[in-house]
Amino acid sequence: MKYSPIVAAAALVGGLAVAAPAQADPYHFVITGDYSADFFLDSSPTPDAALAGTGFGLFDQEGFPDAWLGVADLYFWNAAIGGGMEIDDYYADLVLFSTDGSQLYSGSEDAPTFLTGTFALTQYMGNGQYTLTISGGNDTGAVPEPATWAMMVGGFGLMGAALRRRSYKQGKTQVAFAA
Repeated sequence: MKYSPIVAAAALVGGLAVAAPAQADPYHFVITGDYSADFFLDSSPTPDAALAGTGFGLFDQEGFPDAWLGVADLYFWNAAIGGGMEIDDYYADLVLFSTDGSQLYSGSEDAPTFLTGTFALTQYMGNGQYTLTISGGNDTGAVPEPATWAMMVGGFGLMGAALRRRSYKQGKTQVAFAA
């Protein structure tokens, strides 16, 4: 089989074209108090709903076993309307958690980035006290992006092809052992 650098280059370019961009780093959210929750969200999510002047919403987020289907809609409110957040079970038509407090993100409602730290939240229209901790990343370790994997595999392929081609050019070497 003859080595073709054009085929190898095309395979590498194809691998890079198919590789998907990495998602933003996941942040770990832990709510404690009368209501508790433990879930992960991207550090810079793409909102499902940008609520101009009030906040943004993320729909059907996983990690809520107390919700009817295990998913909930999350709303994060800006400081102009009291900050805090809300967790809704859309499918059961229930508000699971609604609080006032600090604004939990920076940036705009169209392009938010969550803040990290510990935040005190107060039940909306009540006196319940909650603590929300947002920490960067999860404990699974770093995973290379698909483009990095494609480049690494392509590099190994090109190195192997170059070594194989070099052995064809040099010809065969004969080895003899003396007794």
